[in-house]
Amino acid sequence: MNVTAPARRLILTASVLACLGALSACDKAAPPPSFKSLDITGAEYASKLALTDANGQPFQLSSLKGKVAVVFFGYTQCPDVCPTTLTNLAETQRLLGPDGDKLVGVFVTVDPKRDTTALMKSYVGAFHPNWVGLRGTPEETAAAAKEFKIFYREVPGKTESSYTVDHTAASFVFDPQGKVRLYVRHATPPADLAADIKILLTAR
Repeated sequence: MNVTAPARRLILTASVLACLGALSACDKAAPPPSFKSLDITGAEYASKLALTDANGQPFQLSSLKGKVAVVFFGYTQCPDVCPTTLTNLAETQRLLGPDGDKLVGVFVTVDPKRDTTALMKSYVGAFHPNWVGLRGTPEETAAAAKEFKIFYREVPGKTESSYTVDHTAASFVFDPQGKVRLYVRHATPPADLAADIKILLTAR
Protein backbone atom coordinates (compact mmCIF):
# COMPACT_ATOMS: atom_id res chain seq x y z
CA MET A 1 0.00 0.00 0.00
CA ASN A 2 1.40 3.36 -1.01
CA VAL A 3 1.38 5.95 1.74
CA THR A 4 1.37 9.56 0.68
CA ALA A 5 3.81 12.06 2.14
CA PRO A 6 1.08 13.89 4.13
CA ALA A 7 -0.12 10.56 5.54
CA ARG A 8 3.42 9.60 6.57
CA ARG A 9 3.81 12.92 8.35
CA LEU A 10 0.50 12.38 10.12
CA ILE A 11 1.52 8.87 11.27
CA LEU A 12 4.92 10.15 12.47
CA THR A 13 3.29 12.99 14.38
CA ALA A 14 0.86 10.60 16.03
CA SER A 15 3.72 8.28 17.02
CA VAL A 16 5.71 11.13 18.57
CA LEU A 17 2.69 12.35 20.49
CA ALA A 18 2.03 8.82 21.73
CA CYS A 19 5.62 8.52 22.99
CA LEU A 20 5.45 11.88 24.69
CA GLY A 21 2.18 10.87 26.29
CA ALA A 22 3.76 7.68 27.59
CA LEU A 23 6.69 9.61 29.05
CA SER A 24 4.29 12.07 30.64
CA ALA A 25 2.34 9.21 32.16
CA CYS A 26 5.55 7.74 33.60
CA ASP A 27 6.47 11.09 35.10
CA LYS A 28 3.05 11.38 36.72
CA ALA A 29 3.26 7.83 38.06
CA ALA A 30 6.57 8.41 39.87
CA PRO A 31 6.83 11.99 41.11
CA PRO A 32 9.77 12.89 43.35
CA PRO A 33 9.13 12.66 47.10
CA SER A 34 7.39 15.71 48.52
CA PHE A 35 9.11 16.28 51.85
CA LYS A 36 8.12 18.88 54.40
CA SER A 37 11.75 19.16 55.52
CA LEU A 38 14.58 20.37 53.28
CA ASP A 39 15.59 17.63 50.84
CA ILE A 40 19.41 17.38 50.74
CA THR A 41 19.58 14.05 48.94
CA GLY A 42 22.99 13.67 47.32
CA ALA A 43 24.72 16.14 49.65
CA GLU A 44 28.50 15.73 49.74
CA TYR A 45 28.69 16.30 53.47
CA ALA A 46 27.28 14.58 56.58
CA SER A 47 28.40 11.24 55.18
CA LYS A 48 30.27 9.91 58.21
CA LEU A 49 30.13 10.10 61.98
CA ALA A 50 32.73 8.10 63.91
CA LEU A 51 32.65 8.89 67.64
CA THR A 52 32.22 7.03 70.94
CA ASP A 53 28.82 5.93 72.23
CA ALA A 54 27.52 6.21 75.78
CA ASN A 55 28.87 2.73 76.56
CA GLY A 56 32.39 3.79 75.60
CA GLN A 57 32.29 1.80 72.35
CA PRO A 58 33.30 3.05 68.87
CA PHE A 59 30.29 4.04 66.79
CA GLN A 60 29.74 4.61 63.08
CA LEU A 61 26.58 5.58 61.23
CA SER A 62 26.84 2.47 59.08
CA SER A 63 25.81 0.42 62.12
CA LEU A 64 22.29 1.91 61.84
CA LYS A 65 21.58 0.76 58.29
CA GLY A 66 18.04 -0.55 58.01
CA LYS A 67 16.81 2.22 60.33
CA VAL A 68 16.02 5.88 59.83
CA ALA A 69 18.51 7.86 61.93
CA VAL A 70 17.92 11.43 63.08
CA VAL A 71 21.19 13.12 64.08
CA PHE A 72 21.19 16.21 66.29
CA PHE A 73 24.14 18.14 67.78
CA GLY A 74 23.64 19.68 71.23
CA TYR A 75 24.65 19.33 74.87
CA THR A 76 23.07 18.05 78.06
CA GLN A 77 22.99 21.40 79.87
CA CYS A 78 21.22 23.09 76.97
CA PRO A 79 18.28 24.99 78.52
CA ASP A 80 15.71 24.84 75.75
CA VAL A 81 16.58 23.89 72.15
CA CYS A 82 17.99 20.43 72.92
CA PRO A 83 15.28 19.12 75.24
CA THR A 84 12.62 20.54 72.93
CA THR A 85 14.16 18.85 69.88
CA LEU A 86 14.51 15.49 71.62
CA THR A 87 11.00 15.70 73.07
CA ASN A 88 9.62 16.40 69.60
CA LEU A 89 11.61 13.48 68.21
CA ALA A 90 10.14 11.18 70.85
CA GLU A 91 6.67 12.36 69.83
CA THR A 92 7.59 11.73 66.18
CA GLN A 93 8.51 8.19 67.09
CA ARG A 94 5.17 7.73 68.86
CA LEU A 95 3.28 9.03 65.82
CA LEU A 96 4.98 6.44 63.62
CA GLY A 97 3.11 3.71 65.47
CA PRO A 98 4.39 0.24 64.58
CA ASP A 99 7.18 1.83 62.52
CA GLY A 100 8.47 3.71 65.54
CA ASP A 101 11.08 1.05 66.24
CA LYS A 102 12.61 1.82 62.84
CA LEU A 103 13.61 5.31 64.02
CA VAL A 104 16.78 5.96 66.04
CA GLY A 105 17.69 9.31 67.57
CA VAL A 106 21.42 10.11 67.58
CA PHE A 107 22.48 12.89 69.95
CA VAL A 108 26.01 14.26 69.50
CA THR A 109 27.40 16.46 72.25
CA VAL A 110 29.24 19.64 71.35
CA ASP A 111 30.34 19.92 74.99
CA PRO A 112 32.58 16.90 75.59
CA LYS A 113 34.32 18.64 78.50
CA ARG A 114 31.21 18.33 80.67
CA ASP A 115 29.22 15.61 78.90
CA THR A 116 30.78 12.37 80.10
CA THR A 117 29.71 9.00 78.68
CA ALA A 118 27.72 8.31 81.88
CA LEU A 119 25.92 11.64 81.65
CA MET A 120 25.19 11.12 77.96
CA LYS A 121 23.75 7.67 78.66
CA SER A 122 21.45 9.01 81.36
CA TYR A 123 20.38 12.09 79.38
CA VAL A 124 19.65 10.39 76.07
CA GLY A 125 18.10 7.38 77.78
CA ALA A 126 15.55 9.66 79.44
CA PHE A 127 14.06 10.32 75.99
CA HIS A 128 14.33 6.76 74.64
CA PRO A 129 16.34 3.76 75.83
CA ASN A 130 17.36 2.73 72.31
CA TRP A 131 18.67 6.09 71.16
CA VAL A 132 22.38 6.75 70.77
CA GLY A 133 24.43 9.35 72.65
CA LEU A 134 27.81 10.21 71.12
CA ARG A 135 30.85 12.14 72.29
CA GLY A 136 34.45 12.56 71.21
CA THR A 137 37.57 14.47 72.07
CA PRO A 138 37.43 18.21 71.38
CA GLU A 139 39.29 17.53 68.13
CA GLU A 140 36.91 14.72 67.10
CA THR A 141 33.92 16.89 67.97
CA ALA A 142 35.26 19.71 65.80
CA ALA A 143 35.84 17.27 62.92
CA ALA A 144 32.29 15.91 63.20
CA ALA A 145 30.85 19.44 63.25
CA LYS A 146 32.87 20.31 60.14
CA GLU A 147 31.65 17.17 58.37
CA PHE A 148 28.02 18.12 59.09
CA LYS A 149 28.60 21.84 58.49
CA ILE A 150 27.21 22.76 61.90
CA PHE A 151 28.28 25.67 64.12
CA TYR A 152 28.98 25.68 67.86
CA ARG A 153 30.68 28.13 70.19
CA GLU A 154 31.14 28.40 73.94
CA VAL A 155 29.58 31.47 75.56
CA PRO A 156 31.24 32.40 78.89
CA GLY A 157 29.09 32.26 82.03
CA LYS A 158 29.50 33.72 85.51
CA THR A 159 31.98 30.98 86.37
CA GLU A 160 34.45 28.96 84.33
CA SER A 161 32.16 25.91 84.33
CA SER A 162 28.82 27.67 83.82
CA TYR A 163 29.27 28.51 80.16
CA THR A 164 26.58 27.80 77.58
CA VAL A 165 27.08 26.68 73.99
CA ASP A 166 25.53 28.33 70.95
CA HIS A 167 24.99 25.71 68.25
CA THR A 168 23.10 24.85 65.10
CA ALA A 169 19.59 23.77 66.03
CA ALA A 170 18.76 21.61 63.01
CA SER A 171 18.69 17.83 62.64
CA PHE A 172 19.81 15.52 59.84
CA VAL A 173 17.80 12.49 58.70
CA PHE A 174 19.44 9.40 57.19
CA ASP A 175 17.44 6.84 55.23
CA PRO A 176 17.58 3.06 55.85
CA GLN A 177 20.41 2.81 53.31
CA GLY A 178 22.54 5.13 55.43
CA LYS A 179 22.34 8.14 53.08
CA VAL A 180 21.67 11.65 54.36
CA ARG A 181 18.33 12.84 52.96
CA LEU A 182 16.80 15.65 55.01
CA TYR A 183 17.74 18.80 56.89
CA VAL A 184 15.12 19.39 59.57
CA ARG A 185 14.71 22.89 60.92
CA HIS A 186 14.27 23.49 64.65
CA ALA A 187 10.69 23.29 65.91
CA THR A 188 9.45 21.30 62.92
CA PRO A 189 6.13 19.77 64.04
CA PRO A 190 6.47 16.08 64.93
CA ALA A 191 3.62 15.22 62.56
CA ASP A 192 5.55 16.76 59.66
CA LEU A 193 8.72 14.86 60.51
CA ALA A 194 6.76 11.62 60.94
CA ALA A 195 5.26 12.10 57.46
CA ASP A 196 8.74 12.57 55.97
CA ILE A 197 10.08 9.49 57.74
CA LYS A 198 7.18 7.38 56.47
CA ILE A 199 8.18 8.36 52.93
CA LEU A 200 11.75 7.22 53.57
CA LEU A 201 10.58 3.94 55.07
CA THR A 202 8.37 3.10 52.09
CA ALA A 203 10.74 4.29 49.34
CA ARG A 204 12.30 1.63 47.14
